Amino acid sequence: MVRNTSETVQTLLRAEGFSCPSCVSKIEKQVGRLDGVENVTVHFASGRIEVDHDASKSSVEDLIAAVDKAGYKSKASAF
Repeated sequence: MVRNTSETVQTLLRAEGFSCPSCVSKIEKQVGRLDGVENVTVHFASGRIEVDHDASKSSVEDLIAAVDKAGYKSKASAF
């Protein structure tokens, strides 16, 4: 799901393979490095990742690739 608010959109991802709370900071740090990313919130229990970003600078594919680079698989989610 992508929700528009001016230049910024919120993209929701679902990730798999979380084994410990340190996974959260690894993903937040990796995704947060992308150009245009304003906020990253990872919910450990649900595997939900909320990313506020400028879609013209970082695409959903870029976000998924960043999660992958952190060592976890993810995909776009509607909720």
